[in-house]
Amino acid sequence: MGLKMASNLPLILVPGLLCSARLYASQVTALWPCGQVAIADHRRDSDMAAIAMRILADAPPRFALAGLSMGGYIAFAMMRLAPERIAKLALLDTSARPDLPEQSAGREKFIAMAEAGQLSDVAETLLPRFLHRDRANDEPLKSEVRAMAAETGAEAFVRQTRAITTRPDSRPLLASIRCPTLVLVGDGDELTPPDLAKEIAAGIAGASLTIVADCGHLSTMEKPAAVNAALTAWLTS
Repeated sequence: MGLKMASNLPLILVPGLLCSARLYASQVTALWPCGQVAIADHRRDSDMAAIAMRILADAPPRFALAGLSMGGYIAFAMMRLAPERIAKLALLDTSARPDLPEQSAGREKFIAMAEAGQLSDVAETLLPRFLHRDRANDEPLKSEVRAMAAETGAEAFVRQTRAITTRPDSRPLLASIRCPTLVLVGDGDELTPPDLAKEIAAGIAGASLTIVADCGHLSTMEKPAAVNAALTAWLTS
């Protein structure tokens, strides 16, 4: 019973591309004592601002916001639209930069595969990039990632990918962020490497940076104890 309680600030968790509520299963349990926890639905729109507006429409007047990967891109979009409503911000395994042309081209290939009924092949291609290289044979974790892809579905994946491809550069936004901010990344994250997290943390005044050891892109699933400790400290400080 020694957990330091927050002022019951509601928390919204935003999943990443091809990720479902499973991404935050460990966090919901661990963070529940700090206040109400909700997981946003980011499957219904093909534009970052539209996704952000839909989440804001359902959100409490003021809340803490955490997003992983695409969830971070959505968090930036929400910060553009309603900074006064976001009391605290956590950006996990994400980037403030827009896509490079070669990244967009790769996403178009994934869209074509999904539209051709090959979403499971997309998931298999992404698996080695999602997880730390030492977890290449972690079958229980890989099966969870496959389940998240199935729960997302091809149509939602295509919408999400189009939203990511057309997202704006969020680097100019960083200096305007004033709320307490946690930036977290796995040290072995290949999709959004630590240098991108360092760039975000350096751009937001007072931001704290946590680099999780032996961890890839899906930090909340790979190293839940370390991530939960960082999020609890951020929520209760």
